[in-house]
Amino acid sequence: QVQLVESGGGLVQPGGSLTLSCAASGRIFSINAMGWYRQAPGEQRELVASITSGGSTNYADSVKGRFTISRDNAENTVYLQLKSLKPEDTAVYYCHARRTIATLGSWDYWGQGTQVTVSS
Repeated sequence: QVQLVESGGGLVQPGGSLTLSCAASGRIFSINAMGWYRQAPGEQRELVASITSGGSTNYADSVKGRFTISRDNAENTVYLQLKSLKPEDTAVYYCHARRTIATLGSWDYWGQGTQVTVSS
């Protein structure tokens, strides 16, 4: 199995920056993609950014140009750099991993989330 632990959330002022990290452990060799989702109170969980095992990235339109997703050399930690933060970015941010085995299917794993609050 795969375990995901997020860290780095907190309270920041509008226009500020924050970096989130997600450490993966377990059967990480089968992970094809990882990403960050967020969920605000009363809202649906939405994809913020994703990165494949090959390094390809994708971003939600609302964060394009402000957020950057990256991974470390060991490919067991994923980061999300948040810049030019806005109050509407306030949410619980969840790390997600998809583990795929060609002949068996895919499995999804979620971290417990880290709170990001943007307020003056």
